[in-house]
Amino acid sequence: MTSEELHITFLDAVETINSHTEPFPADVLLKLYAYYKRATNSKDLAGNSRNPLIGAFKTNALFQAREIDPDEAKKKYIATVNHYFLYRK
Repeated sequence: MTSEELHITFLDAVETINSHTEPFPADVLLKLYAYYKRATNSKDLAGNSRNPLIGAFKTNALFQAREIDPDEAKKKYIATVNHYFLYRK
């Protein structure tokens, strides 16, 4: 898969998540959050949470994903989305 194809697939996965109306499990959301932040090189990290506990979980998720490069983060985001929709009941 080329870098452009990966980016398009990533954007499709993001759109799938954004258009889904049912709640997601917290562990899935935290993975998606960390992978998205790494994939987009976002500098707006976990500091914007109103709830300190949620901020701590976000910070931990980002810490766990700190060594992942943007392309790998895109792949992991896509895989997480595919796995969630394949195995959810």
